[in-house]
Amino acid sequence: MKLQSFALNRTLLSFDDGTEIYFSYETPVAGYSNKLGYVKTNTWYSSTTTRHVNRYLKDAQGLDFTKLKVSEVDQSVINNLIREYIPNRY
Repeated sequence: MKLQSFALNRTLLSFDDGTEIYFSYETPVAGYSNKLGYVKTNTWYSSTTTRHVNRYLKDAQGLDFTKLKVSEVDQSVINNLIREYIPNRY
């Protein structure tokens, strides 16, 4: 497991199998798993968080993220990714 802070209020939690959870402020809002591919929450938090998510997706691929296949999922899906690795956290 690796915790990487990119800037104030932007953090990426990565696991050995390639799963990633991206946090804006203290909220998990996007990520990647081999099972789901790239995902982002369908919950709107703020325009700043939206910018953070878009930056994560762009940086993760190094491409124009608008061409990526990114699934918009319920917040619980992202929370469950965390639960798989850190039970009782979310």
